[in-house]
Amino acid sequence: MTGSRDPFARAVAVTGIGMITSLGRGVAENWQRLSAGDSGIRRIARFPTEGLRTQIAGCVDFMDVDPVTIPALSRAMAEAVSDEAVAASGIAEDGAIDGDLFLAAPPIEHDWESRFDLLDTVDPGGGPYARGGGAAGTEESLPWHREFMNGSLADRLAARHGCTGSPITLTTACASGASAIQLGVESIRRGERPAALCIGTDGSINSESLIRFALLSALSTKNDPPEQAAKPFSRNRDGFVMAEGAAALVLEHPDHAKARGAPVLGWILGCGEAADTFHRTRSNPDGGAIVRSMAGAIADAGLAPADIGYINAHGTGTPENDKMEYLGITEVFGDHKERVAVSSNKSMIGHTLTAAGAVEAVATVQALGDGLLPPTINYREPDPNIALDVVPNEARAQTVEFALSNSFGFGGQNVSLVLAAG
Repeated sequence: MTGSRDPFARAVAVTGIGMITSLGRGVAENWQRLSAGDSGIRRIARFPTEGLRTQIAGCVDFMDVDPVTIPALSRAMAEAVSDEAVAASGIAEDGAIDGDLFLAAPPIEHDWESRFDLLDTVDPGGGPYARGGGAAGTEESLPWHREFMNGSLADRLAARHGCTGSPITLTTACASGASAIQLGVESIRRGERPAALCIGTDGSINSESLIRFALLSALSTKNDPPEQAAKPFSRNRDGFVMAEGAAALVLEHPDHAKARGAPVLGWILGCGEAADTFHRTRSNPDGGAIVRSMAGAIADAGLAPADIGYINAHGTGTPENDKMEYLGITEVFGDHKERVAVSSNKSMIGHTLTAAGAVEAVATVQALGDGLLPPTINYREPDPNIALDVVPNEARAQTVEFALSNSFGFGGQNVSLVLAAG
């Protein structure tokens, strides 16, 4: 190691993980399929797509949710992944977790009531956008958007798992899942709580969301075949593929995990965060915030760039984002960029938006633990202006000591995490 101090001096243990993507439910199924280079991108069957330029997505259609709404699916996935992570960690055997809960969730705006009023004028009842609500006095009796506003989902998840600390809901665009992990790490380091349950969830695929992203010219329009649409770092990349998913991590202070004999699946060693406030959707062309995010995480871990052996890239597959991430990697890693493996899970599962940082952190924990780097699939036309080892098309058996996971969001919100195997 070439860093300035012991990277485990302030490490936070990962003792439980849970995961859902379009590839399936549970860490085991997702990791098996990610390792195999499978794609979860399919034609959308949830709503009509005739006339839309983009007709594909990484939908999670196997949860018991009807009708599918953003809050209902996001909530069902958050419950499932947090249940998996908590059970794997064994932390709640007495029915409680002495820790905070940090939830990354898609925003539900306060103007939804007026939007429903407008909808009623043209489509009374509203179909899947109806105000919703179950039988009076039941948990589902509120309109579905209200059960998701003002932190109410985090409250319910905290009660579900007996979290004794604060339930916090946050939204930092596509960096949200990583932000939730960062907040958990910082809480444990400050000694506020010995543990944290960090969750990212996003079930945002509906016609409105798809059209909004399409209007930004952000989505791939290569609908046929769907499995080949997501092409991070390729010369012929043309946009990202929207996807749904969720992931959860149980984080603990090492002493707390050791005292109860918990399995340590991995370590969070460092966190970096930077915002550039340049544009609502574009990164600053100088890449400064991306550089500070990565460099800050590596420094926070007490490491040097040459210590990093793998980068789980943000890697959306948009022309702009992939170029900016490459420029940031070049600035931070210099000549070492030729020796560090870089791959994008989004080539297989699409972009899970608010959940992406948590989903990809779980995948990185698995990669480090198994000594197997997931591939960047659909890499058939290398971009000569992005000279990276992208682990093309097939997984690679490779033992890596330290990895970096990048999450870069709209509005210039960037978070990077440094992880190590357990």
